[in-house]
Amino acid sequence: MTNRIPAELEGIRVEVPSNIPVMLIRETGGERRVIPIYIGESEASAISVALSGVVPDRPLTHDLLLNIVSDLGGEVSTVEITEVREHTYFANLHISVKGSEQVISLRPSDAIALAVRADVPIFVDSALLDKVGKASVGVEETDEEEILDDFREFINSINPEDFQG
Repeated sequence: MTNRIPAELEGIRVEVPSNIPVMLIRETGGERRVIPIYIGESEASAISVALSGVVPDRPLTHDLLLNIVSDLGGEVSTVEITEVREHTYFANLHISVKGSEQVISLRPSDAIALAVRADVPIFVDSALLDKVGKASVGVEETDEEEILDDFREFINSINPEDFQG
């Protein structure tokens, strides 16, 4: 059993000048270190849609997965970001099914998209946090509006076609 540290999604940012989305996972206690994880645009969109509270007319992929888990008598209990190997992060989805726990490996972006939708706790392996966690950097008030503007621009650039398979 790993030592799991409670964490939260701090947000999705866009790396400048590359314009690559970065998912920021912050430990909720202790040093409040942050793990930045680069993700794709469609993954960032899926997380942003869930954060915005927009309910699509038809279930998106992560909504569908939660529906399947529920219809089969299970429920997502937690997600955990577990390790990084050769610049690739790994995560686990913990599902409770009839009193037993099933653990499924998945990408951290999928884990967070599911955690946001299911409103379940997020954890980070303590060894991973020690290895790649970065000291918390405060956002100055003057930067806050710029960050919000960037996020609004990102949300406004999302199209329904981004979610079609």
